[in-house]
Amino acid sequence: MTPPDPRPASLELYHAAISTCSQKVRLVLAEKHLDWTGHTITFRTAEHLTPAYLKLNPNGVVPTLVHDGDPVIESSVICEYLDEVFPQISLRPDDLKARARMRAWRQYIDEVPTPAIRPVSFNTFFVPIWQQMSAQEFHDYTEKLPLRKHFYRKMGRDGFAQADLDEALDKLTQTLDRMEGALQAGPWIMGAQYTLADVALTPTIVRMEDCGLSHLWDTRPRVAGWYEGIKSRPNFATAYT
Repeated sequence: MTPPDPRPASLELYHAAISTCSQKVRLVLAEKHLDWTGHTITFRTAEHLTPAYLKLNPNGVVPTLVHDGDPVIESSVICEYLDEVFPQISLRPDDLKARARMRAWRQYIDEVPTPAIRPVSFNTFFVPIWQQMSAQEFHDYTEKLPLRKHFYRKMGRDGFAQADLDEALDKLTQTLDRMEGALQAGPWIMGAQYTLADVALTPTIVRMEDCGLSHLWDTRPRVAGWYEGIKSRPNFATAYT
């Protein structure tokens, strides 16, 4: 099937600078040199919970891509959608078995390190915001969340318990070990080609560094080299500006 002509496409991205899922999509847009219009969502004012935004994304999370007027939600879905619609710079292997292995990586990333970084990240950056709320204000805020009400209530205004942080750190360490093994085959997770697997891992590793965990790849030289390569790519500077 011939892919749609990318030239007349209108791309809009509803996103937040601090959102790791938004960062994934911005990396793909930059890697593919796609023009897009950005709409910054401010969590502090609950813009992600307004009726207008929930009409685009009933989950009340970012990012949301709007392509020629049609919304596409969920960051991993958006990334693969962009790679299908704009294939000129491909971020997936041509070989179908290699592509399946890449998708297995993506599934693992979505299920393990992506949720694991949240307790660490929320305790580091967001708890001071919640502590400014009363118990009732916090309860009322979480009641509005379509997807993560129970996640926020488990966190509470004082943050996640040490047991939750220990579990998260164990999962993040497992991820680094798997990366170290996979990177024997080349500079990127799938070998010679930079793919959506690298895209999906990047925000978690960046956030780990932000949270003071970069020492975890001191003993994992391939991960350290991968990360240096990631930061030297032009799409990184564009996505993280």
